[in-house]
Amino acid sequence: MLKIADITYSVEGRPLFEGASATIPTGHKVGLVGRNGAGKTTLFRLIRGELALEGGAISLPARARIGGVAQEVPSSATSLLETVLAADTERAALLADAETTTDPHRIADIQARLADIDAWSAEGRAAAILKGLGFDTEAQLRPCSDFSGGWRMRVALAGVLFAQPDYLLLDEPTNYLDLEGALWLENYLAKYPHTVIIISHDRGLLNRAVQGILHLDSRKLTYWTGPYDQFARQMAERRAVLQAEAKKQDARRAHLQSFVDRFKAKASKAVQAQSRVKMLEKMTPIIAPEEAKRVVFTFPAPEELSPPIVNMDGAAVGYGGPPVLRKLSLRIDQDDRIALLGRNGEGKSTLSKLLAGKLQSSDGRVTRSSKLRIGYFAQHQVDELHVDETPLQHIMRLRPGEGQPRLRARLAGFGLMADQAETIVARLSGGQKARLSLLLATIDAPHLLILDEPTNHLDIESREALVEALTEYQGAVVLVSHDMHLLGLVADRLWLVKDGAVTPYGEDLEAYRRMLLAGEDEVKTVAKPAEKKRQSSREEILSIKAEVRKCEDRLAKLNDMRDKLAKKLADPALYVDARKGELATWNAKYAEVMQALDKAEVLWLDAQEKLESAVA
Repeated sequence: MLKIADITYSVEGRPLFEGASATIPTGHKVGLVGRNGAGKTTLFRLIRGELALEGGAISLPARARIGGVAQEVPSSATSLLETVLAADTERAALLADAETTTDPHRIADIQARLADIDAWSAEGRAAAILKGLGFDTEAQLRPCSDFSGGWRMRVALAGVLFAQPDYLLLDEPTNYLDLEGALWLENYLAKYPHTVIIISHDRGLLNRAVQGILHLDSRKLTYWTGPYDQFARQMAERRAVLQAEAKKQDARRAHLQSFVDRFKAKASKAVQAQSRVKMLEKMTPIIAPEEAKRVVFTFPAPEELSPPIVNMDGAAVGYGGPPVLRKLSLRIDQDDRIALLGRNGEGKSTLSKLLAGKLQSSDGRVTRSSKLRIGYFAQHQVDELHVDETPLQHIMRLRPGEGQPRLRARLAGFGLMADQAETIVARLSGGQKARLSLLLATIDAPHLLILDEPTNHLDIESREALVEALTEYQGAVVLVSHDMHLLGLVADRLWLVKDGAVTPYGEDLEAYRRMLLAGEDEVKTVAKPAEKKRQSSREEILSIKAEVRKCEDRLAKLNDMRDKLAKKLADPALYVDARKGELATWNAKYAEVMQALDKAEVLWLDAQEKLESAVA
């Protein structure tokens, strides 16, 4: 087992760990969570022995191998498959030794050890890992120099997974994976035969691939059994209990102090006052845990445009050669929330660029509303920020006529407060840079917001804030993300990008996940015959959408009435004998509202089903 005993460590005088302890049972899968800057990555370096502890000890079993993804694979002429095979250094050394040794006994020992480590199936295992991370058979034989840094990070991850260390330490492994790769990794880690510790903000991964959560907070470590959602509930309950206890203790302390202040000068009460002074001194303060900082994103609201805001009719798009996507006949309305699904390389980013106007169609027609404003966020844009400028300077360039108070308010709406506003980008965290890029993408109140992996570098609180902001956003959203939690809460339509086509996906995200893990090639899509498409005219769709909005307004009003009546019925004065008749009236009104609410929900569901059938 991994035992962390009473460790202490500081960085530039700032303590990260003070008497922190935890025990990780052998073979367990653990998620390491904590606020940005708390010291999670530093803990990994301490476990690997790269940093020297100031106090305490970290112990591991003798000869235990520790592995992690420190950096991307270097650009070289070596193929991806050979690079991954070389990551198992013992196997590589044994094969090299077998080429040169002539001692029969040594040859026998080598062959026995190669059999023990299953060396002869190594190529198949390495190929399977690379395939799971998005590399087809052809790509596996290409040299590393053919791939960008993000892809070489995947190769580095494949190498450490193939080597199967006894302790696998992964720091945000899904940041450079797409949804398909993230789901494959989640399933792989759940079956991994040794101990795994993962730093991650991906709730799906932390809920399905781990058995416990190691929480780093206030320079201490606490191990919680169970997945992340269970940990979050337990933390909320613990916080509520401690806050209540702290409040009671504060009241008790104030009462004792009041007695001391009133009677300390009176001889007749001196003994009692002194007794209460001693009680105050002996009281161990109960400190309520600090509330998680409220994180927000504030997207400006666009004006409403007539639907559709984007319409494609037989469009094709590519990069100068054969089109990547063909025969695109799609429409987007301002209230759409669309998630793009599909394996890597199928064209999700290409479609995003076409929608954003960064690529032009090579065939067919793409029609956009004349007043349409589009916001586009892609992960690479974070790297294109001016590292020597502050966030304030970035938005001053876009809004030269606005005063500084207004500009600072814009930054604060994305969690970039006064200190960060004046800090050069080079010194901002990855999450702060992502926030700045999201602000720049949405500053013009776009009617269509295209987000390509927006959650990389965002912590869990920021991801939840992004979900809230997108849910309330009054424009259309097109999402590409490996975060299933985000997709599940935001998207109400799924488009599958596959084999050069884009079609509505006929199942839900969980079905898509099961299909990927089962390795199926065929997926269900909603049939899209032209005849059916023509049957639902624009006027009919607008009418159904108006019906949906009317139902939603009705539900909102009824919910508001129900809440007001519930508040009225909670008034104790209603329950005195003199007002029993009035109570009966209010109870009857409440029953009527609840009955109306049930009917309104049925009507709303019917309208939603009609809309889904019409736009499919």
